[in-house]
Order: sequence, then structure tokens, then C-alpha cells
Amino acid sequence: MPPASTGASTLTVAASTQPSPVTDTTDRLAPGRPGYRRMSFALFAAGVATFALLYSTQALLPAVSASFGATAGQASWTVSAATGALALCVLPMSALSERFGRRQMMTASLVIAVTVGLFVPFAPSLGWLIALRAVQGAALAGLPASAMAYLAEEVRPKALVAAIGLFVAGNSIGGMSGRILTGWVAQLWGWRAALGAVGLLAAACAVVFHFMIPRARNFTPGTLNPKALAKTVGSHLANPLLRRLYAIGALFMTVFGAVYTVIGYRLVEAPFNLPQGIVGSIFLVYLVGTVSSAAAGRLVARLGRRGALYLAVSTTAAGLLLSLGDQLAAVLLGLVLITAGFFAGHAVASSSVSRTATTGRAQASALYQSAYYLGSSAGGTLGAVAFHTGGWAGTVALGLLAVLGVVSITLYGTRAARAERLRPAAVAPVQN
Repeated sequence: MPPASTGASTLTVAASTQPSPVTDTTDRLAPGRPGYRRMSFALFAAGVATFALLYSTQALLPAVSASFGATAGQASWTVSAATGALALCVLPMSALSERFGRRQMMTASLVIAVTVGLFVPFAPSLGWLIALRAVQGAALAGLPASAMAYLAEEVRPKALVAAIGLFVAGNSIGGMSGRILTGWVAQLWGWRAALGAVGLLAAACAVVFHFMIPRARNFTPGTLNPKALAKTVGSHLANPLLRRLYAIGALFMTVFGAVYTVIGYRLVEAPFNLPQGIVGSIFLVYLVGTVSSAAAGRLVARLGRRGALYLAVSTTAAGLLLSLGDQLAAVLLGLVLITAGFFAGHAVASSSVSRTATTGRAQASALYQSAYYLGSSAGGTLGAVAFHTGGWAGTVALGLLAVLGVVSITLYGTRAARAERLRPAAVAPVQN
């Protein structure tokens, strides 16, 4: 089902073609400075709300399938419609943030998404549920890229990776808490009550965000200019490094979307036969993602960006292979490794986008988010189809194929960087 439009897709904003006017970064937020802790807590809460809402039906897919008599592939659209709508709307929404402000766009996105979330439990059919989830995903589109741009403008460059890591950590907590909450509530009162509980959790997070987020001090409003926006987007897509980062984000999320869309179906079936509440508790594994994403800055400092990506992708591949076992312990350890590798890789790639783009940061981040959530949408649907045709081994094969894509892109980037370093010496004129 196509994503619903928010009506914002016809509005675009010119990104600045000039460097940021703030050249003195001493007034920006940094650990230990006033406002940094408030900013971190506010964006952490926003990350919790975003992932709790965006993936609210993922742990409930077996119950949704049973309620509507739907296959795994059909039920997976309750997740894929939300992530797909977000992917399509994130660029125009982030463009609006260039005009109206990052803080205002994030607040509006949370309010609309929470409001829709309170109607989702009353969906009378699978079609209505998918449609409401698409609207919810479109509303959430204003938050991720705006948050990345807000951090790039308000946080000192040396603290940027760590700050984005905390925002991503909020995503992992939101994904975990939402799934655990829905699992146990669904076991006691059904999946509709579970979705209502997630809506209330997100509402509380939205209130925290509104009162805690510091006002933007380094934001300069843009003007409505579609041609300038197209030029900015074109310049980002013409940047080879940004293209590679976008592809890496999409492929990492393909793995993650496939695994966590299907894992509930696997665990409620033989040989595990776990109840819904226990299946929801499996998402405690997300705590590993909280740690690995927050540690991304240290990984980059020690190994470099590409070294950190190699470590993340190797960890993800090892987890996929380990999860093939029929012992619950092996599956859980596999999920731990997949989650750790994914969140570390996502934090490294997304922060690299923010640092690479010197102008039009909102658009650069929006393009990354579009690729990222398209990967989630594709992974969820393709993972369900692969599970239907080849069981868990089919889902793992899809994940390994995406992992191979990340390795290939990173290797290409490594060779391109090496060639770039050697080129000046190769073409240097002979000194007489």
C-alpha cells in the first residue's frame, strides 16, 4: 500500500550554499557545558519515541497475522509501510526544517505521530492498520534528519560522533522497550492494547522532549526555493563518499529489518514454542545496541571509520551464522552480535554523513535516512518472503548477501582513499 502523504511533499526549502556562519565553535554544546546534558536527554527521549512508534507492530506480527488471517508477508507491511513512508517523506520534511527550524520540526513530528498512534489500536482491518502506520511513518519523517542536522549545528565537531551515538542509543532503547512492552501487554490483553501502551509511552517521551530540548543557537533559516534544494541534493548524490555511506546504511538496515521482522515467527514455532511475552523480552538484546552505538566514537578514534565498519560488519555476519543453530542460546547470542554490529555500523555511517556534508546538512542526513529506512522496508518484506520460502536459513542468506554488499563498498572506499593519497606523488612534477 503506498504511503499516505502528509501534504508537505509539495514544499521544499533551499539549503544554504554557503558554509555555516558559525566558525567559532566555542559556543557550541559539548560534554560538561551548560545545556549538553539537557540536549542529550531530550534527543534520547525523542529517539525512544521514534523507534517505539515506528516498529510498534514488529513484535506483534504473529498476533496480527492470527487476528486478520494474514500471512507473514502481508502482516510485515504494518512495519514496511511505516518505514517506507518515512523514507519517502524524510527529504521534504528535512527541507522544511531548513525553513522553520530543527526544533520546531522535531516537535511537530512527535505530536502528529503520537496522535496517530492513539488511533492505531482501533484499526478495523489489516488495510486500515497498514494505512494508519503509513501516516505515522510519514509524520515521524521530520524527526531523524532534523535531529542529525540539529546536532551538527549545535554540538562541537569533536563531540559529534558521541552525541549522535547517544541519539542512536535512544533509538535502541525505544525499539527494545516498545517491543518488550507490546509483548507482555499483548500476552495479557491482546495486540490492540499493546499498541495503545506504546502510544502512551511515546506521548510521555514527547512531553520530555518539548520541555528539555535547548533552543537552537546556530540555526539560520533558509528560503523556499525548489531549484536550490535540487542542486543541493544533486551535489550530495554526486559525492562518492556520501553515496557509499547511503548504501552502507541501507544494507545494514536490510539485515536488521529482515532479522527482527521474522524472529518472532521463528520463536513462536517449534522447536522453541515461546509465548508472546517471552518473545517480546528477547528484544532486551537491544541494550547491546545501546552500548555499541554509544561506543562508536571510541571505535572510530581507535580504528578509523573504515576499520570500525569492518568490525561492525564482521560482528553482524558472525551473528547471522550463529543464529542458524536450533539451540535458543545460539539464537540469542547470534541476535546479540547482529544487534551490536548493526548499531555500531549505523552510528559510524550516520555520523560520517554529518561530518562529510559541509553545506545542506539536513538534506545530506535526509538522504541517508531515506536510504536507511528504505533498507528497513525492503528488509522486512524480503525477510518475511525469504522466511516463507526457505525458513530461517532463507532470512539469514538474505542478511549475508547484504553484509557482502557492505564489505564490497567499504573495500572499494578503502582502495579509492589509498589511490587518492598516492595520486599527488604519482603526478608531481620532477624537480630540477
